[in-house]
Amino acid sequence: MKFCSTCGATVEFRIPPGDSLPRHVCGSCGDIHYQNPKIVVGALPEWEDRILLCRRAIEPRLGKWTLPAGFMENAESTAQGAVRETLEEACARIEVGDIYTLIDVPHINQVHIIYRARLLDLDFRPGEESLEVALFQEADIPWNEIAFRTIAMTMRHYFDDRRSGRWSFHTGIVTPDMPLP
Repeated sequence: MKFCSTCGATVEFRIPPGDSLPRHVCGSCGDIHYQNPKIVVGALPEWEDRILLCRRAIEPRLGKWTLPAGFMENAESTAQGAVRETLEEACARIEVGDIYTLIDVPHINQVHIIYRARLLDLDFRPGEESLEVALFQEADIPWNEIAFRTIAMTMRHYFDDRRSGRWSFHTGIVTPDMPLP
């Protein structure tokens, strides 16, 4: 950041009074420009014994499979974001259930929140960010082609919980040294 979004003056990167971390501070109007983690929201859409996955049509991880998810927008709840992302990426309508996983990804300043969801019907198709969309049973999941660690972690929790018959809320952290799924 070079310029203040409030007044347009040049900003300095320094620790403001009363703070402990360096921030972009406007020397003219005094505004402090905080940079905070981005929230990724998504859904794990279920239909009977299958889950809905999307093959990515965009980078990062073009061509890899993922759950429908993306960055939360202003003025929406995390659940609304999960519904929107599922509609955008899979043209699928869902009923959102409970938050299922919350996974921190501090090395890229993100928090990923995935909800369990129920597909309302089988009327789905690829959205603009997906090459294809399909329902998968556990045995058919292309585990070596999953786009993101957080998605692989979420799906492994899901299938473990389904086998045990006990559903839990799961948290985790992804570090840069973890292998890709």
